[in-house]
Amino acid sequence: MSSFYSADIGVSQELALFIVPIFHIFEKRIKNLNILISFFSFVDDDLFISQEKSFVNINANFFCSYNIITSLLDQFGLVMEYRKTKIFYFSRLYSIFNPPALSLSQLGGPILYPKDIWRYLGFILNRKLSFWQHINYYVNKALLIVKCMKMLGNLTYGLLPYQKCLFYRTCILPIVLYSFLL
Repeated sequence: MSSFYSADIGVSQELALFIVPIFHIFEKRIKNLNILISFFSFVDDDLFISQEKSFVNINANFFCSYNIITSLLDQFGLVMEYRKTKIFYFSRLYSIFNPPALSLSQLGGPILYPKDIWRYLGFILNRKLSFWQHINYYVNKALLIVKCMKMLGNLTYGLLPYQKCLFYRTCILPIVLYSFLL
């Protein structure tokens, strides 16, 4: 046992192992309250998913879940980082799609405005789950690198042609083909 001290300089990835029991308690509570939320955690990125046809029900599910998780974290002496909290709605509608904001101000949180583009674990998705933004981003990134390859040399100096080929295969193809199988 040691005395308490301030640790406000950031937390390492090992915190994920510490908060697993909190997530277990959270899942039991939302199940007992019959809140239709799925919860996923990837090291330090957490994801709440609600599948409903009504925005009112979705926002109510998120509000209750957010309240439960922030109170659990508070009980364990942890704080929710509000600036990293985002909300995103998927839709199959072809008409104008204008989802409402989610106000967490009653819980001391921000008002969350839905994002148009969702960046998660290296994937870029829009509300229709099409990958055109993702493909466009990575193709342009690869093309920029190919254009910069000119600076690495020509036939008289710099990298040899087989070295450029190796560079292309090891550095550019992985960028272009990121999430290709998905």
